[in-house]
Amino acid sequence: MSRASKLTLMGTSLFAAVTVILVHNQQKWEKKAMHQGVIRDMEQQRVKRERQLDFDLQRELEAEYKKEQSVRETTAEANFTPSGRSAPAAGTTDTAVPSIAAGR
Repeated sequence: MSRASKLTLMGTSLFAAVTVILVHNQQKWEKKAMHQGVIRDMEQQRVKRERQLDFDLQRELEAEYKKEQSVRETTAEANFTPSGRSAPAAGTTDTAVPSIAAGR
């Protein structure tokens, strides 16, 4: 074989070997990255389950406390008279404030 053909054969063989090694390592890295994704997903699911359990516990406690205590819901409409003004507090009289326009 000539010197040029030996160099060509050695170069292509070296290129092929490096390519095989790089592809093999790339597959290892991708497999590792995919596994890390699975671990991350499992951790997120665990956190989600814990939060759901905490939420359910709080809901149960709220229901229990509502049974033990007399809780009633109030609305903003209950504090207003039909005229739209605030209702006077107990024991006070409703005094009208003269408006500026009435003095003209």
